Amino acid sequence: MDRLAGGVGLRRGRRDPKHLLVGDALDFWRVEAITPGSLLRLRAEMKLPGLAWLELSAGRDDQDRTVYHQRAIFQPRGAAGIAYWRSISPFHGVVFGGMVKNIADAAERGGTWGAATTETAARR
Repeated sequence: MDRLAGGVGLRRGRRDPKHLLVGDALDFWRVEAITPGSLLRLRAEMKLPGLAWLELSAGRDDQDRTVYHQRAIFQPRGAAGIAYWRSISPFHGVVFGGMVKNIADAAERGGTWGAATTETAARR
């Protein structure tokens, strides 16, 4: 759908299949920030009525357990952007909830894991 609208779509290759650098393409995202072991911020390059980011972060809680957070951020452009965000927000719980589960499952297979949360936010 994104390609039909003139966007980059999902069929871009990656510079390296295992390592990311700031500026790398990842599907229809662009790596905007990396702090090894704690933060990955991706900026959407799909055609949208606004700007969008996906932020994944990990840290430690007061019991020294790993805590994972993911946050979708959207900065709408005009009324179309606000309508777009309101129309897709209900689906974020499903999509990002599944993403949290998959990441948590992978982390558990690789070691101990604490808690995971998902958050969506719209900037106005």
